[in-house]
Amino acid sequence: TLGAWRQPSSRNRKGERRGFRLTGVWFLDRAALIRSFELMRRYADHPMDLADASLVAAAEALRTTSVFTMDRRDFASYRARIGRSWRRFEALSG
Repeated sequence: TLGAWRQPSSRNRKGERRGFRLTGVWFLDRAALIRSFELMRRYADHPMDLADASLVAAAEALRTTSVFTMDRRDFASYRARIGRSWRRFEALSG
């Protein structure tokens, strides 16, 4: 289970930046698990663990390339298949 978070770019009425907010919940179902294993095979030359693969699968399902991860180096090499194109990730970290 992964939470889908979004960081609004706007400010509230007091001029303060808004923080992250939950926009949905995504579950790792059978199809996503199969996709995760496909991704792990695809990136066999740059080992991808199940946690990273499931995050990429979630991003593809949610049609986003913004992910929160502490693993920026690996996500710089991963790509999400969204529609017919492969897109680079924007890795957000804390």
